[in-house]
Amino acid sequence: MGEKKNITLIIYQYSVIVKGLERKLKDLGYDVFTIVSDFGHIKASAIKTDLYILYLPKLVQNDESQNDALEYICNEVWGTGVKMFVIGESGDHRYLCSQYAILECYDWFDRPLNMERFTNSVKKAMTEPIIADGRKRILLVDDDMTYAEMIRGWLKDYYRVYVVTAGMNAISFLIRNRADLILLDYEMPVVNGAQVLQMLRQEPATRDIPVIFLTGVGSRDNVEQVLALKPEGYVLKNTTRENLLEILNNKLKDKFFNH
Repeated sequence: MGEKKNITLIIYQYSVIVKGLERKLKDLGYDVFTIVSDFGHIKASAIKTDLYILYLPKLVQNDESQNDALEYICNEVWGTGVKMFVIGESGDHRYLCSQYAILECYDWFDRPLNMERFTNSVKKAMTEPIIADGRKRILLVDDDMTYAEMIRGWLKDYYRVYVVTAGMNAISFLIRNRADLILLDYEMPVVNGAQVLQMLRQEPATRDIPVIFLTGVGSRDNVEQVLALKPEGYVLKNTTRENLLEILNNKLKDKFFNH
C-alpha cells in the first residue's frame, strides 16, 4: 500500500458543511489538516501537503478583508508549487478572477458541490505524478473577457496563463508576480495598450519583458502605429490558434510537444 496522502483544507471559519467536507475527505483515506483564518501557516504546511483545498465564504467578493485574504492565500500557495482546488459560489468566480489573475491557475468548483466530480478530481490530483512545471508564464491583458478566456483556452496546456482585464490591473499584477511575456490588447478603455507599454518600459523590473500587442485592426496605418512603439511584435485578433502558438514558440524559444 502506498504512502498516505495529505490534504490541507484552508477555510475562513468552521461550518457544518466544512466539517462534512473534512469527514468526506477522511473517508476517502486522506489525512486532512485544516487551517482556519491563520493563513500565515500555509507555506509551513507545504512540506506535508499533497493538495490544498480552499473553501471560500459566501459573498466573498463583497468583503474587502476577505478579498485581501484570498489574494494572500493564492500567492502563498503558488509559492509552494502545490496544487489547489477552490470551492465557492458560481457568481463569484468570474469577478474574483478579474480582480486576482492568479486565481485562474487553480481549479474552481461551484457550490453546491457535485461531490462525485469533486472526489474524482481529488483522486486524480493525488495519483498524478509530480512533474516540475517549467512552463513559461504569459500575462494576457484584454478588457474583452470572452476573448481572453478563448485565448487562455488555446494556451493553457503549454503555458501558465494569467488574465487581467485592465491596463492598471496588469501593472498591479506585475508588482507581485513574474511574467515571461505579455500579450497586450492595443485598444483598451481608460489606460490603453500604448500607455501600459510605456509604464512597463519605465520600470526596471518590467522593462525587459517581451510585449506582443493584440489588435483587432489590421490596416497599414494601424499596424505602423503599433510597430512605432517597438513591441516584440503584434498579432491580429482574428489569428488562428496554431499561428499564435507558433509566434509564442518563436519568441520564448519553447518546445511545445517535447512530451
